[in-house]
Amino acid sequence: MSELAVHVQGLHKSYRMGRADLHVLRGAGLDVSRGEFVSIVGTSGSGKSTLLHLIGLLDRPDKGKIIVDDIEVETLSAGRRNRIRCRDIGFVFQFYHLLPELNVLENVLLPAKVDCSVLGWLGRRGQMHARAMEMLEKLGLAERRRHKPKELSGGERQRVAIARALMNRPKLLLADEPTGNLDRKTGMKIMEILRQTHDQGEQTVIMVTHDLALAEQSDKVLHLRDGRLAGRCRFPQACILTESGRSCRPVPYRTCRRR
Repeated sequence: MSELAVHVQGLHKSYRMGRADLHVLRGAGLDVSRGEFVSIVGTSGSGKSTLLHLIGLLDRPDKGKIIVDDIEVETLSAGRRNRIRCRDIGFVFQFYHLLPELNVLENVLLPAKVDCSVLGWLGRRGQMHARAMEMLEKLGLAERRRHKPKELSGGERQRVAIARALMNRPKLLLADEPTGNLDRKTGMKIMEILRQTHDQGEQTVIMVTHDLALAEQSDKVLHLRDGRLAGRCRFPQACILTESGRSCRPVPYRTCRRR
């Protein structure tokens, strides 16, 4: 098994805008080690979300290679991509994307239901319900489990989204501007939750954000400029990332002596 959770090489992505092509990614490269917490920062429209969607198998690149958990995902069938996306990747979005007709508990249970057949769900329902309640307890939402999203604050909705993302114990957690729709104080609390869940679960986390103060709490901060990634670790002696996106072996945040 490779030490890399994610390897991206020579990634290109463009969109058709009227008569012109908008080139968002121009040969982006990225290496993320297992258990690492990486933040990607950049200006609005720089392609941060596009990159995250490609890594999370929500979209396909025009050109380039993406390897997730030692699997080259571009060679997979649609069904296999769907299974990996459901079981091994968790998503946290800026606008929560909770289903308004479902309550908190039902929203958190969704990934487990999607991953089961009808008979399989009947056999695992009790176990999955206990797992969902465990997540809600950890995030301080157990008493809100019967509430609909419209009855929650922005911070509560994002905590529900985090619980849903972690429901299937994914190896990789992708967070797309998770604090962008929240006030500063609430945003810092959400970042603290992400940091704690990462440290406790030893998950690999990739977060895109425009907030440098939040990004600096991660193991490594990368800057997306002109369709390419460049940056360095918060602790230069621990890890350096070159312009090509290749990095040395990082020292995890939770064990780094320079913490």
